Amino acid sequence: MVRIIGQREQDGIIDRLITYTAPHGERRVAQILRTAGAGPAILFVHWYEPEATTSNRTQFVTEATALAKQGAICMLIETMWSDRDWFLKRTQADDYQNSLNQVAELRQALDLLLAEPGVDTRRVAYVGHDFGGMYGVLAGTGDPRPTHYVIMAATPRFHEWYLYLPKLEGAAREQFIAQMSPLDPIAHVPQLAPKPILFQFAKEDFHVPVERAQAFYDAAGDPKCLLWYEGGHGLNEQATHDRMAWLTEQLGLATED
Repeated sequence: MVRIIGQREQDGIIDRLITYTAPHGERRVAQILRTAGAGPAILFVHWYEPEATTSNRTQFVTEATALAKQGAICMLIETMWSDRDWFLKRTQADDYQNSLNQVAELRQALDLLLAEPGVDTRRVAYVGHDFGGMYGVLAGTGDPRPTHYVIMAATPRFHEWYLYLPKLEGAAREQFIAQMSPLDPIAHVPQLAPKPILFQFAKEDFHVPVERAQAFYDAAGDPKCLLWYEGGHGLNEQATHDRMAWLTEQLGLATED
């Protein structure tokens, strides 16, 4: 069930908050930014950085507002990692099933976004940062609806983050890696071709070293683009500029005169 909990219009942009029930019972909040006209759709999925104020659906709000002014219909969603303490509360015994649940949520979010009046289903972009990017690749397997992807600072294998905490050793560690490996984004990213993918990585990212980032990019099919940035896991303003320019060109959005 979808319920509108707030709506306002400013400078021609309709800003609407909705709640809905996810496939496994959680209530989620999403924000939709758009004009009254038709246009391409963009689904934004945030990163996980509990020390950052942007570790939630608000991460892309400024960017989405600007793209909405150019004609995009944008949706920003909550995820299982929107909870600041999510990583500490989760258990590795649940990571596999929770991953499948999250994929179902992302596909449901696409259902809601593409149900917006005036969406051009021939132009649908998915933008995801770290876990947002990883689960976006997984969700895109077998789902033909996204036509373009932006993958930001995502690591190619789930265990590279899920084994931070709790620590596992020996047979338990190997068992967990074997369980999660069928879901690893690096195994699924080739299946997104021939949809264009923009990869954005930082040169000093503690979580995603250069060699991991390069391997992720190398595994993807064409067409694809890889951009590197100074700094760490949060990327920088240049990355935002480049991402918006790429989306503008790829989706045929209006540009300033």
